[in-house]
Amino acid sequence: MSVSSLDVVLPESSPPQARARGPWSVVKDYLALTKPRLSSLVLFTTAGSMWLSGRPVSGWTWLCALAGTAGTVGAAHTFNCVLERDSDRFMARTAQRPLPARRLTVPQALVFGVVLAGLALPALSLGVNWLTGLLGLCALLLYVLAYTPLKPRTHLAMLVGAIPGALPPLMGWTATTGQVALPGLVLFGILFFWQLAHFIAIALFRKAEYRAAGLTSLPLQKGDDVARLHAVLYLAALVPVSVLPAVVGVAGWLYAVVAVALGAWFAWVGVEGWRRRGGEAWARKFFRVSLLYLTGLFAALAISGGLGL
Repeated sequence: MSVSSLDVVLPESSPPQARARGPWSVVKDYLALTKPRLSSLVLFTTAGSMWLSGRPVSGWTWLCALAGTAGTVGAAHTFNCVLERDSDRFMARTAQRPLPARRLTVPQALVFGVVLAGLALPALSLGVNWLTGLLGLCALLLYVLAYTPLKPRTHLAMLVGAIPGALPPLMGWTATTGQVALPGLVLFGILFFWQLAHFIAIALFRKAEYRAAGLTSLPLQKGDDVARLHAVLYLAALVPVSVLPAVVGVAGWLYAVVAVALGAWFAWVGVEGWRRRGGEAWARKFFRVSLLYLTGLFAALAISGGLGL
């Protein structure tokens, strides 16, 4: 990897912008470390699974579960930002994050991540139950100590990363039921297979950035054709798994109809890309469809499960 003269690294201990910025700018930078868009998706799926369980729990449990999950995910993302601060400089979507842009220092980010984890994990373990806290700890460790270090080495990091990414809905289930049960595992499976297709879309249209950053991906290691085929295979697993909430009794016929319709749409877009050897434009479309699919699916879950339809 070559580094041009524009890539001169400033001392991390004294970011040049720090003195001129107001308090709100600093707060926004700390929030940026948690990757709030990803975190909001996590909270959406966690809350959805808590709602689907149908178990009455206190407002305190809801607060501890959601705040603890958000804090755990935020800590994982913060540590990820620390570990990937150098490679982030080479990707357009990450170059302006607080660490590569030198608006925060590594020690500041590390302290922030430790504080988040130190508050979030006890909130899950003591405010909810030990099982949810254990799952949160597993998600944090897998994301930081396995997924992140593997990203420059092998495309299989995607499979590892999908595990902590799929744990929040299972955590939502255990938060209200206190046990790992089939419905919670089904929700885990939905998010697991969805992430794999979603990640492949990103890896396809950001392939040049991944290469410049020294990160690997399925398209870079195996080629675009293999990546598109894998996306179709993951969709082939996702569609039947997505119908299972109706089978195991946490959703009804309305959800089943929506799941089949959304799955058929998502799969059609994926198959068309594979058949026609779709390029960057298709990959971006596939990415957008993946977001609409998940939003629609969990909205249908909440409505169907809540109304008993």
